[in-house]
Amino acid sequence: MGYELLKMVHVSSVILSFSLFFLRGIWLIQDSANLRQRWVKILPHVIDTALLASAIFLAMTIQQNPLEHGWLTAKVSGLLLYIGLGMVAMRFGKTRRIRIIAWASAQCVFVYIVLVALTKSPALGIG
Repeated sequence: MGYELLKMVHVSSVILSFSLFFLRGIWLIQDSANLRQRWVKILPHVIDTALLASAIFLAMTIQQNPLEHGWLTAKVSGLLLYIGLGMVAMRFGKTRRIRIIAWASAQCVFVYIVLVALTKSPALGIG
């Protein structure tokens, strides 16, 4: 698979993953029964698997190692934080308030990850 196709799969997966996470957060706020539908519990894992696989193949294709490139390290670190906050928001938050705060915080981390990807700078011009 060529670089352009990999990048398209990766970016498309990012958009789908975030869109579904955002929608699930809205349903969380509304206390919607939609959150309990089978497809809502399965589809995010399928999309995120494609996202992670495309990210790994992209890094291999452009020969960039997260341990050697600060911006890539920042993206991976941000991703781990985003996943953790997402888990609190969708599954492990003890109260509805904590889940909503984790959901909103995850969105802030997502914006950081996207900005790092676009600028190739973990500091985003700060400092």
